[in-house]
Amino acid sequence: MMGMQSEPAQLFYDFCLDDHLPDEHMLRGIDRFLDCGDIRREMKPFYSSIGRPSIDPELMIRILLVGYCMGIRSKRRLCDEVHLNLAYLWFCKLGLDGKVPDHSTFSRNRHGRFRDSDLLRHLFETVVKRCMSEGLVRGEGFAVDASLIAADANKQRSVSGEEWAAPNDEDAARAVREYLEKLDDAAFGAASEVTPKFISAADPAAQWTGAHKGHAFFAYATNYLIDTDNAVILDVEASRAIRQAEVGASRTMIERTETSLGLKPEWLVADTAYGSAPNLAWLVKDKKITPHIPVFDKSNRTDGTFSRADFTFDADANHYICPADK
Repeated sequence: MMGMQSEPAQLFYDFCLDDHLPDEHMLRGIDRFLDCGDIRREMKPFYSSIGRPSIDPELMIRILLVGYCMGIRSKRRLCDEVHLNLAYLWFCKLGLDGKVPDHSTFSRNRHGRFRDSDLLRHLFETVVKRCMSEGLVRGEGFAVDASLIAADANKQRSVSGEEWAAPNDEDAARAVREYLEKLDDAAFGAASEVTPKFISAADPAAQWTGAHKGHAFFAYATNYLIDTDNAVILDVEASRAIRQAEVGASRTMIERTETSLGLKPEWLVADTAYGSAPNLAWLVKDKKITPHIPVFDKSNRTDGTFSRADFTFDADANHYICPADK
């Protein structure tokens, strides 16, 4: 006889979220080591002492962590998933009847209180310090590299670098105003004196790049500083997707890690992009760090100028002689 599911008539249930979350679930393991006790203390100066209670900042951080760990980039979809998934509700300590914040709340706080208080940086360094206390970070050797992140910028709406002019602050959109404030930043506007081939009017800090050897596109670079013992990420810095900016970001991360975490490596591993003479000299002479980096060699010229091998050295006179005997 075929059975048929019928809606149960029970009106009240004895239901515990913790009983329905497997012991091996990733979020249970993360929650075991997650300490959000400092978040409210760090954020308190950025809230008014009067008015309606705000959404708990710890709740927003926990929801953002769900999105990062589960690869959910859309805040709208993230809020929907937290509302539907029992594991997410348990991790966010919402229970079955807790209210999930509106997706727009995250954008307002990320560009407001979170940025002003540098909360995300504080949370990141708290996690790194926990890794250090657990013996996962030795601090003996670091590695540095950059990954390209495609920018949300349309090539069809870009202009050539020679034609672009910075708008007035009053007429500029938020992204443009932020870019104008960073023109002197070594990771962005001051990274290189070379005029980009194309500039996006909506997002001028994005770099037009063909680094993937395919179709060029607008992108940023996410730079990572990693402890080589257990591949723990010690620092992250965003920059333009250009070699000079990535080198500058590596210096920023090395100095910040030494200042905030007390970690200074004995040696650094990187690819050829970081092997320029000024950067190698900075590592060896200024920071006393041994570089395991291939030299960025431009001695063989292809632009019509003389290559290094075209010159001969006169040791007695202590000078070089060019092919024209000058």
